[in-house]
Amino acid sequence: MLIKRLGIFLLVICLIFANAPVASCRSAPPIVYVSGNGSGDFNCDGKDDHVQINQALKFVASNPKYTTVHLKGPFTYVIDDTLLIGSNTILQGDSTAVIKLANNAGWKSMKPLIQQMNSAGNSNIVVRGFEIDANHDGNLKVAKGKGYYNIMYFTHCNNIKVYNMYMHDGHGDGVRIKYGKNIQLYNNKISKLGHDGFFLSECENAEVWNNKIVCRTNSGVRIWNSNKVKIHNNEIDSLYYRPIGGPGIQIEKGGTGSGTMDQIEIYENIVHDTYGPGIWLFNYDTSPATKEKGKNVHIHHNIFYNTGTNTGITWTGGIVASGFHDTLIENNVFDGAYHAAIVHMYPEAYSPSYSANPGYTTIVRNNIIVNTRQRIKSPSGTGYAVANYLTKNHKFVLENNCLYGNSGGNYKNCASKSDIYVNPLFADQKKHDYHLQSTAGRWNGKTWVKDKVTSPCIDAGYPLSDYTNEPEDNGDRINIGRYGNTIYASLSPASRVKTVQSPLMEVIPEDANEVEEYPYIAMETFDTDRSNFRYSETGPFFDTGQGPVIESIPETVVKIGENLNFTLKASGTNGDNLIFSSPDLPEGADLDETGFFSWTPEEGQEGVHIIPFEASDGLFSDSKVAVITVEEANEEEITGEANEEEIIEETNEEKITGKTDGEEITGKANKEEIIEEETNKEKITEEKTTDKINEEVNKEVNKGEIEEKENEEAVPLNISGTIYETIFTEFLLKD
Repeated sequence: MLIKRLGIFLLVICLIFANAPVASCRSAPPIVYVSGNGSGDFNCDGKDDHVQINQALKFVASNPKYTTVHLKGPFTYVIDDTLLIGSNTILQGDSTAVIKLANNAGWKSMKPLIQQMNSAGNSNIVVRGFEIDANHDGNLKVAKGKGYYNIMYFTHCNNIKVYNMYMHDGHGDGVRIKYGKNIQLYNNKISKLGHDGFFLSECENAEVWNNKIVCRTNSGVRIWNSNKVKIHNNEIDSLYYRPIGGPGIQIEKGGTGSGTMDQIEIYENIVHDTYGPGIWLFNYDTSPATKEKGKNVHIHHNIFYNTGTNTGITWTGGIVASGFHDTLIENNVFDGAYHAAIVHMYPEAYSPSYSANPGYTTIVRNNIIVNTRQRIKSPSGTGYAVANYLTKNHKFVLENNCLYGNSGGNYKNCASKSDIYVNPLFADQKKHDYHLQSTAGRWNGKTWVKDKVTSPCIDAGYPLSDYTNEPEDNGDRINIGRYGNTIYASLSPASRVKTVQSPLMEVIPEDANEVEEYPYIAMETFDTDRSNFRYSETGPFFDTGQGPVIESIPETVVKIGENLNFTLKASGTNGDNLIFSSPDLPEGADLDETGFFSWTPEEGQEGVHIIPFEASDGLFSDSKVAVITVEEANEEEITGEANEEEIIEETNEEKITGKTDGEEITGKANKEEIIEEETNKEKITEEKTTDKINEEVNKEVNKGEIEEKENEEAVPLNISGTIYETIFTEFLLKD
């Protein structure tokens, strides 16, 4: 009997040790291991694995010699309670290690999968290297966007790093941090979550970079009442198979805890195919002490394409902004945005109290905006490059942008004297390569190549913008677009890079549809500070002297309705066989092969046009650009109004009359009755007079209707919760 009892006792002891979460022989500091195959210091079986992982985390927090809990893979650790991480702790894992939420977890709202150990806050927390499956499909009894099953939620914590993680398929946020400082979120992949990818609330000193985020609901990156934040080098889009998700990046000010937001920088991101705007800036702060402290947001060197596909809201586009002072948007590319590339407006359901003195200014500079489309909901009157619906207290300052092919036109309630309206000549727009073509040199991602034409956006940026990061020769002026003032800026035509021929090689014509890598240039690498790019020529070289050279084309000013024509001239050994062409003529312009150019600009073509021309003898070619400024016609030329001595009344005429009740002004004016004595210009027809007057009146009527409609639909701002609790309930919280 005694032997039997002893045997049972030994068996029980063996079973205890076999299933003990802590191994009898622990790994040497600083790492303890968790595994699913019995090889760890703490071993799991795929059920309630939070028990062993929490034991490991508690052990590290209690033993200063240990710093790290490592999850071994491949294994899926199923948890049914929150993992608690302490100060000075690293939670890491193999890329094949997966933490997965249990089916039908039934947790209350705001209970996350990972949280700090001390409710008062912890510091020096690192989470890295493994996968988290928030198991959306196994927990379908709760709604997305209501705080359920956030993957990480830290409060009052400092010095947080989350990187090299894959987080997916959830109902809530990926990483949510409140009252935090010194935060780094980078190199993560986020897909199909139920709220924001990263959500920082009332935080300071945060950097979010090099993440790939696919939105399912709400934003990719959301910054609320936080400051000293940098968001850069991320790629953000929405699910490709259905139009859902919110803004790519949201900068939000208002509600409880609103303070100063004056150091926000967003740069070098790629934001595309988003359901909401690419970037949304929204200030709904009502506190007199803080409401005007949202300012100086700097958005630069980003690429936006196909943003704003939402079918249920009107506030879509590339960047939608309101309530922030002195926002600077520069050197971005916007391609195919819905509604407008950049727009001042706010959601229909809100009516923030914005001050008209001094008002809110957005500076838009050195951007390229192309192919803007009408928005999907209420498309009429949309498709502009830049639009301002808040004219009472918001304004745009537009400087040296390139606008081209925007379906609704270039401007709504704003204007520019320095923008250009010409094809920017991207390297490969269909593949979203927005480097600028250049005969002198363009970076293709691997090496420098040269093109057949040079983009008019090279050396066309704002004269006072910094250009010193561009490789020499940079023309001493910044390029417009994404790569202006970067080491990848396309080279200026006056560059030292020459098309020359080695005496040891035959002259071989280049394919007109291809670019050629430099065969005769020896290039040096970038300096260590990447601020100065140098290269030198190697020989032997000689100039062929055979190619055509187009004579300089003087800058020209022409008014709407006037005809401009000239003949291009070029010299060369094959001058009799030259053929002239242009890759991008303005609408209505004509150029024949002999070089004769003719154009009568029409209304809507006002501004600076940079038109490229090329002369070719079949072997060699040269290119030049013409700078043509199109101005509005004089008022008397448009309306037919003039001084008394300029009007001869030979017969009874029908006078132009108007009404003040909002109806269109109508009238007739025989063209024989209007004589322009000083210039003897072409007489203005009755139809042009009437159409112009009608257009001006309709602008005022439509403006009044818009303002009246906004006033009727405006409702008081509810600041009891976050902005998403109201706006996105109907549109964004749907799967």
